[in-house]
Amino acid sequence: MMTRCALKFAWVPGRFEICRFPGDAPLPLWVWSGPLTSVTRTSDELSIVCAAGSVPPEFKGKTPWLCLKLEGPFSFSEVGILASFIGPLAENGVPIFAVSTYDTDYVLVSEEFAATALQALKDAGHELLPSIPSTSQ
Repeated sequence: MMTRCALKFAWVPGRFEICRFPGDAPLPLWVWSGPLTSVTRTSDELSIVCAAGSVPPEFKGKTPWLCLKLEGPFSFSEVGILASFIGPLAENGVPIFAVSTYDTDYVLVSEEFAATALQALKDAGHELLPSIPSTSQ
């Protein structure tokens, strides 16, 4: 069994959408606003995480997502960082979408699971920091 480490995290301001397009779809220009944009293309799909306010209605999901940022940076030699954070969420039935960067991880939770997610993380010993200041919306 893996030992969990206590992590610090903050809410990223705003609501987000997770969109999926065919792998050969052009990248929409509306993705480039807000405090977080993530674009991943494979031969099978184009996945986009971006500010919900930027997304045209025809591409919006049922519910917006909220974003949690782990307080990094983390070394690539550190093992189990993301697992320590998402384990309590999985144990409490909270669906997630994770995005990793060079320095840290972002975990998106559906807005309807926000209270459950926050409680599960606190119960697991993770510390909620003040929100990240908004630089653009």
